[in-house]
Amino acid sequence: MTRRAPRPAAVPLLYCDEHLAVVDKPPGVLSAPGRSGTERTVADLLRGAPALADNPALRIVHRLDRDASGVLVYARTLAAQRALVGQFVARTVQKTYLAIATGYVAQDGTIDLRLAFNKRTNRIEATPHRGQTAVTHYRIVQRLAGHTLLECRPVTGRTHQIRAHLAAIGHPLGVDPLYGGTLEIRLSRFKAGYRESRRREERPLIARLTLHAWRITFGHPVESRELTFEAPVPKDFRATVRQLGLLVASRAT
Repeated sequence: MTRRAPRPAAVPLLYCDEHLAVVDKPPGVLSAPGRSGTERTVADLLRGAPALADNPALRIVHRLDRDASGVLVYARTLAAQRALVGQFVARTVQKTYLAIATGYVAQDGTIDLRLAFNKRTNRIEATPHRGQTAVTHYRIVQRLAGHTLLECRPVTGRTHQIRAHLAAIGHPLGVDPLYGGTLEIRLSRFKAGYRESRRREERPLIARLTLHAWRITFGHPVESRELTFEAPVPKDFRATVRQLGLLVASRAT
C-alpha cells in the first residue's frame, strides 16, 4: 500500500455547467464510494460548492485511483452520464497522463497487452492472450535520476491500465509498491554526497502514486462542441521532477 496523502479540505472545480462538472482531484481522495462506504469522496468534498448548489448530485463517468491526481469528469444528469459514458466506451475520449516511471526508458512506444485480474496476487496483470484488450501509447518527456518522466495516452480505460502496462515493460511507477515501485522517492537515494539536516528528518519528495491525469478531451454531452481540460501538476509531483531532473543536468555538465 502507498502512504495516504493528506485529505484536502476542498476539490478545485475546473468547469461546471448544468450537464457536467470537471474537477482537479487531489491524491488521497476517492473518485467514487469505496467498499466501506465511510471514506469521503470527491462528491462529498464538493458539497456546498456554489456552482453545484442547484443540483449537488455528481454521477460517475470514469475513475482515478485514490492516490493518483488530476482531471476527473462527472455528469450532473442521467442523460449527460449516458452520453459521456458512451464516449468512453467508444474510445473517443482523449486522455493524457504524466507518469514518473522507474529506470531508463529507452524510447517512445506502445504497449499492447491484455489485462486480467489475478486473484492470487490481488492485482491486474498484463498477458499476451488472456483478459481484456488494452493499449497504451507512451512518450519520453524528460530524463530524471533513476526515473523517466513519461506522457502516457491510454486508448482503452482498464482498471490500473497504466500501472500494469508500465510494470509489464519493466518500468513501474516510481511510487507504486503493488506493481513493483517503491513506497516513496527520497532525494538522498539519488544525490551523491547528500547531507541530512540535523534539525529535521528528510521528507520524501513524493509518497503516493507518481501518476497525474493531466489532460482530457471529449465532446460536450449536449452541445456540439469539443472540450479540453488540464489539471495543474501538483506540488509534490513538480518538486520530484525538478529535483531529480537537476541531478541529471548536473551530471551532464
